[in-house]
Amino acid sequence: MNRPWIELAFDGRFAGIRVLALAGVLIGDLLLRNRPSGAGEWGLAATGLLLCLAAGKWVFGALLAQSALLVAAHALGASTVSSLKVLAAVTLFELAVRQAGRRSAAGATALALAVAVNRLEDLPGELLPVLYKMGVVAGLPLLLGAYVRVTRDAAVHARQYAEQRELRGEQQLLAARAAERTTIARELHDLVAHHVSSMVLRVGVARHVIAATSTTDPRITEVLDDLHSSASTALTDLRRLVALLRAPDRNGPDTGSLVTPGALPAALEAVVELSRQTGLSVTASVDPGVARLDAVRGLAVLRLAQESLANAAKHGGPGTHAELAVRVADDVIHVTVHDDGAGRARPPAPGPSGHGLIGMRERVDLLGGRLDAGPAAQGWRLTAELPAPAPETEPQL
Repeated sequence: MNRPWIELAFDGRFAGIRVLALAGVLIGDLLLRNRPSGAGEWGLAATGLLLCLAAGKWVFGALLAQSALLVAAHALGASTVSSLKVLAAVTLFELAVRQAGRRSAAGATALALAVAVNRLEDLPGELLPVLYKMGVVAGLPLLLGAYVRVTRDAAVHARQYAEQRELRGEQQLLAARAAERTTIARELHDLVAHHVSSMVLRVGVARHVIAATSTTDPRITEVLDDLHSSASTALTDLRRLVALLRAPDRNGPDTGSLVTPGALPAALEAVVELSRQTGLSVTASVDPGVARLDAVRGLAVLRLAQESLANAAKHGGPGTHAELAVRVADDVIHVTVHDDGAGRARPPAPGPSGHGLIGMRERVDLLGGRLDAGPAAQGWRLTAELPAPAPETEPQL
Protein backbone atom coordinates (compact mmCIF):
# COMPACT_ATOMS: atom_id res chain seq x y z
CA MET A 1 0.00 0.00 0.00
CA ASN A 2 1.33 3.45 -0.92
CA ARG A 3 2.23 5.75 1.95
CA PRO A 4 0.07 8.92 2.32
CA TRP A 5 1.58 12.09 0.89
CA ILE A 6 1.51 13.85 4.23
CA GLU A 7 3.60 11.07 5.77
CA LEU A 8 6.15 11.34 2.96
CA ALA A 9 6.22 15.13 3.02
CA PHE A 10 7.51 15.23 6.59
CA ASP A 11 9.72 12.18 6.47
CA GLY A 12 13.27 12.83 7.68
CA ARG A 13 14.68 12.03 4.24
CA PHE A 14 12.96 15.13 2.83
CA ALA A 15 14.04 17.52 5.59
CA GLY A 16 17.23 18.55 3.74
CA ILE A 17 15.29 19.43 0.59
CA ARG A 18 12.90 21.65 2.53
CA VAL A 19 15.73 23.38 4.33
CA LEU A 20 17.64 24.01 1.10
CA ALA A 21 14.53 25.50 -0.49
CA LEU A 22 14.06 27.76 2.51
CA ALA A 23 17.72 28.74 2.40
CA GLY A 24 17.34 29.75 -1.24
CA VAL A 25 14.39 31.96 -0.38
CA LEU A 26 16.36 33.53 2.49
CA ILE A 27 19.37 34.24 0.28
CA GLY A 28 17.08 36.00 -2.17
CA ASP A 29 15.60 38.06 0.67
CA LEU A 30 19.05 39.05 1.90
CA LEU A 31 20.32 39.97 -1.55
CA LEU A 32 17.25 41.76 -2.89
CA ARG A 33 15.26 43.03 0.07
CA ASN A 34 17.05 43.22 3.44
CA ARG A 35 20.65 43.43 2.26
CA PRO A 36 23.08 43.26 5.21
CA SER A 37 25.19 46.40 5.64
CA GLY A 38 28.35 44.88 7.04
CA ALA A 39 30.40 41.78 7.68
CA GLY A 40 28.76 41.28 11.09
CA GLU A 41 25.27 41.12 9.62
CA TRP A 42 26.44 38.77 6.90
CA GLY A 43 27.95 36.59 9.61
CA LEU A 44 24.64 36.50 11.51
CA ALA A 45 22.80 35.57 8.31
CA ALA A 46 25.33 32.83 7.52
CA THR A 47 25.00 31.48 11.07
CA GLY A 48 21.20 31.40 10.68
CA LEU A 49 21.58 29.43 7.44
CA LEU A 50 23.94 26.93 9.06
CA LEU A 51 21.55 26.43 11.96
CA CYS A 52 18.72 25.96 9.47
CA LEU A 53 20.73 23.22 7.77
CA ALA A 54 21.58 21.64 11.12
CA ALA A 55 17.87 21.55 11.98
CA GLY A 56 17.51 18.63 9.58
CA LYS A 57 19.27 16.45 12.18
CA TRP A 58 19.31 18.39 15.47
CA VAL A 59 16.08 20.31 15.31
CA PHE A 60 15.71 21.03 19.04
CA GLY A 61 19.28 22.25 19.52
CA ALA A 62 19.06 24.33 16.31
CA LEU A 63 15.90 26.03 17.58
CA LEU A 64 17.52 26.96 20.90
CA ALA A 65 20.56 28.33 19.08
CA GLN A 66 18.34 30.30 16.68
CA SER A 67 16.47 31.83 19.63
CA ALA A 68 19.76 32.97 21.16
CA LEU A 69 20.97 34.23 17.76
CA LEU A 70 17.75 36.24 17.41
CA VAL A 71 18.39 37.99 20.71
CA ALA A 72 22.02 38.69 19.74
CA ALA A 73 21.03 40.06 16.33
CA HIS A 74 18.48 42.41 17.91
CA ALA A 75 21.02 43.59 20.49
CA LEU A 76 23.49 44.39 17.70
CA GLY A 77 20.81 46.23 15.71
CA ALA A 78 21.16 43.93 12.66
CA SER A 79 18.74 44.29 9.76
CA THR A 80 18.45 40.53 9.42
CA VAL A 81 16.32 40.10 12.57
CA SER A 82 13.10 39.55 10.62
CA SER A 83 14.72 36.92 8.39
CA LEU A 84 16.19 35.11 11.40
CA LYS A 85 12.78 35.22 13.05
CA VAL A 86 11.20 33.47 10.07
CA LEU A 87 13.91 30.81 10.15
CA ALA A 88 13.32 30.19 13.86
CA ALA A 89 9.55 29.92 13.32
CA VAL A 90 10.04 27.36 10.55
CA THR A 91 12.41 25.35 12.76
CA LEU A 92 9.79 25.36 15.52
CA PHE A 93 7.27 24.07 13.00
CA GLU A 94 9.69 21.24 12.11
CA LEU A 95 10.13 20.42 15.79
CA ALA A 96 6.36 20.31 16.40
CA VAL A 97 5.89 18.01 13.40
CA ARG A 98 8.55 15.54 14.50
CA GLN A 99 8.20 15.55 18.28
CA ALA A 100 5.38 16.05 20.74
CA GLY A 101 5.31 16.92 24.41
CA ARG A 102 7.98 18.68 26.41
CA ARG A 103 10.51 19.35 23.66
CA SER A 104 8.00 21.15 21.47
CA ALA A 105 6.73 23.17 24.43
CA ALA A 106 10.29 24.02 25.51
CA GLY A 107 11.26 25.09 21.98
CA ALA A 108 8.16 27.28 21.66
CA THR A 109 8.85 28.82 25.09
CA ALA A 110 12.47 29.60 24.14
CA LEU A 111 11.41 31.34 20.92
CA ALA A 112 8.61 33.24 22.67
CA LEU A 113 11.05 34.43 25.35
CA ALA A 114 13.48 35.59 22.64
CA VAL A 115 10.72 37.70 21.11
CA ALA A 116 9.80 39.08 24.53
CA VAL A 117 13.44 39.93 25.35
CA ASN A 118 13.75 41.86 22.08
CA ARG A 119 10.68 43.92 23.07
CA LEU A 120 11.54 44.59 26.70
CA GLU A 121 11.77 48.33 26.07
CA ASP A 122 8.12 48.32 24.95
CA LEU A 123 6.88 46.77 28.21
CA PRO A 124 4.61 47.17 30.05
CA GLY A 125 2.89 49.74 27.82
CA GLU A 126 2.80 47.52 24.73
CA LEU A 127 2.01 44.28 26.57
CA LEU A 128 -0.83 43.17 24.29
CA PRO A 129 1.09 43.76 21.02
CA VAL A 130 4.10 41.92 22.46
CA LEU A 131 1.93 38.96 23.50
CA TYR A 132 0.33 38.93 20.07
CA LYS A 133 3.73 38.88 18.38
CA MET A 134 4.87 36.04 20.68
CA GLY A 135 1.76 34.09 19.73
CA VAL A 136 2.30 34.62 15.99
CA VAL A 137 6.03 33.81 16.00
CA ALA A 138 5.96 30.91 18.51
CA GLY A 139 2.35 29.81 19.01
CA LEU A 140 1.22 29.61 15.40
CA PRO A 141 4.09 27.34 14.16
CA LEU A 142 3.57 25.15 17.22
CA LEU A 143 -0.15 24.68 16.48
CA LEU A 144 0.40 24.11 12.77
CA GLY A 145 3.14 21.56 13.44
CA ALA A 146 0.98 19.74 15.98
CA TYR A 147 -1.89 19.63 13.49
CA VAL A 148 0.33 18.17 10.76
CA ARG A 149 1.78 15.63 13.21
CA VAL A 150 -1.67 14.48 14.33
CA THR A 151 -2.84 14.22 10.71
CA ARG A 152 0.26 12.24 9.77
CA ASP A 153 -0.14 9.86 12.72
CA ALA A 154 -3.81 9.38 11.86
CA ALA A 155 -2.85 8.51 8.28
CA VAL A 156 -0.28 5.99 9.53
CA HIS A 157 -2.78 4.40 11.92
CA ALA A 158 -5.43 4.24 9.21
CA ARG A 159 -3.00 2.52 6.86
CA GLN A 160 -1.96 0.02 9.54
CA TYR A 161 -5.60 -0.67 10.42
CA ALA A 162 -6.45 -1.24 6.76
CA GLU A 163 -3.50 -3.65 6.40
CA GLN A 164 -4.51 -5.55 9.55
CA ARG A 165 -8.12 -5.73 8.40
CA GLU A 166 -7.05 -7.03 5.00
CA LEU A 167 -4.83 -9.63 6.69
CA ARG A 168 -7.67 -10.73 8.98
CA GLY A 169 -9.97 -11.03 5.97
CA GLU A 170 -7.45 -13.23 4.16
CA GLN A 171 -7.04 -15.41 7.26
CA GLN A 172 -10.80 -15.77 7.64
CA LEU A 173 -11.10 -16.68 3.97
CA LEU A 174 -8.42 -19.35 4.28
CA ALA A 175 -10.04 -20.69 7.46
CA ALA A 176 -13.46 -20.86 5.77
CA ARG A 177 -12.04 -22.68 2.76
CA ALA A 178 -10.16 -25.10 5.01
CA ALA A 179 -13.33 -25.77 7.02
CA GLU A 180 -15.32 -26.50 3.87
CA ARG A 181 -12.60 -28.79 2.54
CA THR A 182 -12.63 -30.62 5.87
CA THR A 183 -16.39 -31.08 5.55
CA ILE A 184 -15.99 -32.40 2.01
CA ALA A 185 -13.21 -34.75 3.13
CA ARG A 186 -15.44 -36.04 5.94
CA GLU A 187 -18.26 -36.68 3.50
CA LEU A 188 -15.88 -38.43 1.12
CA HIS A 189 -14.65 -40.68 3.90
CA ASP A 190 -18.25 -41.53 4.79
CA LEU A 191 -18.95 -42.41 1.19
CA VAL A 192 -15.83 -44.53 0.70
CA ALA A 193 -16.32 -46.28 4.04
CA HIS A 194 -19.89 -47.12 3.03
CA HIS A 195 -18.79 -48.79 -0.20
CA VAL A 196 -15.80 -50.57 1.35
CA SER A 197 -18.04 -51.92 4.09
CA SER A 198 -20.40 -53.27 1.42
CA MET A 199 -17.45 -54.89 -0.36
CA VAL A 200 -16.27 -56.56 2.84
CA LEU A 201 -19.74 -57.93 3.47
CA ARG A 202 -20.07 -59.35 -0.04
CA VAL A 203 -16.62 -60.93 0.02
CA GLY A 204 -17.51 -62.55 3.35
CA VAL A 205 -20.66 -64.01 1.84
CA ALA A 206 -18.67 -65.30 -1.14
CA ARG A 207 -16.18 -67.02 1.19
CA HIS A 208 -18.96 -68.83 3.02
CA VAL A 209 -20.56 -69.93 -0.25
CA ILE A 210 -17.26 -71.18 -1.67
CA ALA A 211 -16.39 -72.97 1.58
CA ALA A 212 -19.51 -75.11 1.13
CA THR A 213 -18.32 -76.24 -2.31
CA SER A 214 -15.73 -79.00 -2.14
CA THR A 215 -14.57 -78.66 -5.75
CA THR A 216 -13.43 -75.04 -5.42
CA ASP A 217 -9.83 -74.27 -6.35
CA PRO A 218 -7.92 -73.44 -3.12
CA ARG A 219 -6.28 -70.50 -4.88
CA ILE A 220 -9.66 -68.77 -5.20
CA THR A 221 -10.24 -69.18 -1.48
CA GLU A 222 -6.78 -67.77 -0.80
CA VAL A 223 -7.45 -64.71 -2.97
CA LEU A 224 -10.82 -64.08 -1.33
CA ASP A 225 -9.29 -64.44 2.13
CA ASP A 226 -6.59 -61.94 1.23
CA LEU A 227 -9.16 -59.54 -0.26
CA HIS A 228 -11.35 -59.81 2.83
CA SER A 229 -8.38 -59.11 5.11
CA SER A 230 -7.18 -56.11 3.07
CA ALA A 231 -10.68 -54.63 2.83
CA SER A 232 -11.24 -55.09 6.58
CA THR A 233 -7.95 -53.31 7.32
CA ALA A 234 -8.86 -50.47 4.95
CA LEU A 235 -12.28 -50.15 6.59
CA THR A 236 -10.66 -49.93 10.04
CA ASP A 237 -8.28 -47.21 8.85
CA LEU A 238 -11.14 -45.30 7.24
CA ARG A 239 -13.15 -45.42 10.46
CA ARG A 240 -10.18 -43.98 12.34
CA LEU A 241 -9.94 -41.13 9.85
CA VAL A 242 -13.66 -40.52 10.05
CA ALA A 243 -13.42 -40.37 13.85
CA LEU A 244 -10.69 -37.73 13.56
CA LEU A 245 -12.76 -35.66 11.13
CA ARG A 246 -15.88 -35.96 13.31
CA ALA A 247 -14.70 -33.19 15.67
CA PRO A 248 -17.69 -30.89 16.34
CA ASP A 249 -17.42 -27.67 14.36
CA ARG A 250 -18.50 -24.17 15.28
CA ASN A 251 -21.60 -24.36 13.09
CA GLY A 252 -23.20 -27.05 15.20
CA PRO A 253 -23.44 -30.82 15.09
CA ASP A 254 -23.21 -32.75 11.88
CA THR A 255 -26.57 -33.23 10.17
CA GLY A 256 -25.65 -36.40 8.31
CA SER A 257 -23.83 -36.13 5.04
CA LEU A 258 -24.38 -39.36 3.14
CA VAL A 259 -27.00 -39.28 0.39
CA THR A 260 -27.75 -42.72 -0.94
CA PRO A 261 -28.32 -43.11 -4.70
CA GLY A 262 -31.84 -42.05 -5.65
CA ALA A 263 -32.51 -40.28 -2.35
CA LEU A 264 -31.58 -36.75 -3.46
CA PRO A 265 -35.15 -35.64 -4.45
CA ALA A 266 -36.45 -36.67 -1.02
CA ALA A 267 -33.51 -34.94 0.70
CA LEU A 268 -34.21 -31.72 -1.21
CA GLU A 269 -37.89 -31.92 -0.29
CA ALA A 270 -36.90 -32.27 3.38
CA VAL A 271 -34.72 -29.15 3.08
CA VAL A 272 -37.62 -27.22 1.52
CA GLU A 273 -40.01 -28.29 4.29
CA LEU A 274 -37.51 -27.29 6.97
CA SER A 275 -37.14 -23.86 5.33
CA ARG A 276 -40.90 -23.40 5.28
CA GLN A 277 -41.01 -24.03 9.01
CA THR A 278 -38.77 -20.99 9.52
CA GLY A 279 -41.37 -18.74 7.85
CA LEU A 280 -39.87 -18.77 4.37
CA SER A 281 -42.26 -19.32 1.46
CA VAL A 282 -40.53 -21.73 -0.91
CA THR A 283 -41.46 -22.94 -4.38
CA ALA A 284 -39.39 -25.92 -5.49
CA SER A 285 -38.88 -27.43 -8.93
CA VAL A 286 -36.64 -30.50 -8.91
CA ASP A 287 -35.83 -32.48 -12.05
CA PRO A 288 -36.42 -36.21 -11.42
CA GLY A 289 -33.16 -36.84 -13.27
CA VAL A 290 -31.18 -35.70 -10.22
CA ALA A 291 -31.93 -39.09 -8.68
CA ARG A 292 -29.32 -40.55 -11.04
CA LEU A 293 -26.52 -38.29 -9.79
CA ASP A 294 -23.57 -39.81 -7.99
CA ALA A 295 -23.20 -39.22 -4.25
CA VAL A 296 -20.54 -36.49 -4.53
CA ARG A 297 -22.57 -34.28 -6.88
CA GLY A 298 -25.74 -35.08 -4.98
CA LEU A 299 -24.11 -33.82 -1.79
CA ALA A 300 -23.00 -30.65 -3.57
CA VAL A 301 -26.55 -29.95 -4.82
CA LEU A 302 -27.99 -30.65 -1.38
CA ARG A 303 -25.51 -28.31 0.35
CA LEU A 304 -26.17 -25.55 -2.18
CA ALA A 305 -29.91 -25.78 -1.53
CA GLN A 306 -29.46 -25.90 2.26
CA GLU A 307 -27.11 -22.91 2.46
CA SER A 308 -29.00 -20.76 -0.06
CA LEU A 309 -32.41 -21.26 1.58
CA ALA A 310 -30.88 -20.70 5.02
CA ASN A 311 -29.41 -17.38 3.82
CA ALA A 312 -32.77 -16.39 2.31
CA ALA A 313 -34.52 -17.05 5.64
CA LYS A 314 -31.80 -15.27 7.63
CA HIS A 315 -31.43 -12.12 5.54
CA GLY A 316 -34.88 -11.91 3.99
CA GLY A 317 -36.91 -12.57 7.11
CA PRO A 318 -40.45 -13.95 7.48
CA GLY A 319 -42.66 -13.37 4.44
CA THR A 320 -39.83 -13.71 1.93
CA HIS A 321 -40.56 -15.91 -1.07
CA ALA A 322 -37.79 -18.11 -2.48
CA GLU A 323 -37.66 -20.26 -5.58
CA LEU A 324 -35.49 -23.39 -5.81
CA ALA A 325 -34.87 -24.96 -9.20
CA VAL A 326 -32.68 -28.01 -9.82
CA ARG A 327 -32.48 -29.54 -13.29
CA VAL A 328 -30.13 -31.62 -15.43
CA ALA A 329 -29.71 -30.59 -19.06
CA ASP A 330 -26.95 -31.03 -21.64
CA ASP A 331 -24.72 -32.89 -19.17
CA VAL A 332 -24.85 -29.94 -16.77
CA ILE A 333 -26.54 -29.74 -13.38
CA HIS A 334 -28.21 -26.34 -12.91
CA VAL A 335 -29.08 -25.07 -9.42
CA THR A 336 -30.89 -21.74 -9.01
CA VAL A 337 -32.14 -20.13 -5.80
CA HIS A 338 -33.81 -16.73 -5.94
CA ASP A 339 -35.53 -14.85 -3.14
CA ASP A 340 -37.47 -11.60 -3.47
CA GLY A 341 -36.40 -10.16 -0.10
CA ALA A 342 -39.97 -9.05 0.62
CA GLY A 343 -39.69 -9.66 4.35
CA ARG A 344 -36.44 -7.77 4.84
CA ALA A 345 -36.80 -5.44 7.82
CA ARG A 346 -33.38 -3.79 7.47
CA PRO A 347 -31.17 -2.69 4.55
CA PRO A 348 -29.02 -5.49 3.14
CA ALA A 349 -25.32 -5.54 3.89
CA PRO A 350 -23.01 -4.47 1.02
CA GLY A 351 -22.05 -8.04 0.13
CA PRO A 352 -22.54 -11.47 1.61
CA SER A 353 -21.75 -11.95 5.27
CA GLY A 354 -20.33 -15.00 6.95
CA HIS A 355 -18.57 -17.88 5.21
CA GLY A 356 -21.48 -19.80 3.69
CA LEU A 357 -20.93 -18.39 0.21
CA ILE A 358 -17.20 -19.12 0.44
CA GLY A 359 -17.95 -22.73 1.34
CA MET A 360 -20.41 -23.15 -1.54
CA ARG A 361 -17.94 -21.65 -4.00
CA GLU A 362 -15.17 -23.93 -2.73
CA ARG A 363 -17.37 -27.00 -3.14
CA VAL A 364 -18.41 -26.02 -6.68
CA ASP A 365 -14.82 -25.22 -7.70
CA LEU A 366 -13.61 -28.62 -6.54
CA LEU A 367 -16.10 -30.24 -8.92
CA GLY A 368 -15.07 -28.01 -11.82
CA GLY A 369 -18.30 -26.01 -11.82
CA ARG A 370 -19.24 -22.34 -11.72
CA LEU A 371 -21.14 -20.32 -9.12
CA ASP A 372 -22.53 -16.78 -9.31
CA ALA A 373 -24.24 -15.02 -6.41
CA GLY A 374 -25.30 -11.45 -5.84
CA PRO A 375 -28.15 -8.96 -5.61
CA ALA A 376 -30.89 -9.28 -8.21
CA ALA A 377 -33.56 -6.82 -9.32
CA GLN A 378 -35.49 -8.01 -6.27
CA GLY A 379 -33.70 -9.80 -3.47
CA TRP A 380 -30.78 -12.19 -3.97
CA ARG A 381 -30.01 -14.75 -6.67
CA LEU A 382 -27.61 -17.71 -6.72
CA THR A 383 -26.90 -19.82 -9.77
CA ALA A 384 -24.55 -22.79 -9.95
CA GLU A 385 -23.57 -25.14 -12.73
CA LEU A 386 -21.93 -28.51 -12.10
CA PRO A 387 -20.68 -30.92 -14.77
CA ALA A 388 -22.73 -34.10 -14.78
CA PRO A 389 -20.84 -37.36 -14.20
CA ALA A 390 -19.43 -39.06 -17.25
CA PRO A 391 -21.21 -42.30 -18.22
CA GLU A 392 -19.63 -45.36 -16.70
CA THR A 393 -17.93 -47.83 -19.05
CA GLU A 394 -17.31 -51.48 -18.53
CA PRO A 395 -13.76 -52.18 -17.38
CA GLN A 396 -11.58 -53.95 -19.91
CA LEU A 397 -10.25 -57.29 -18.69
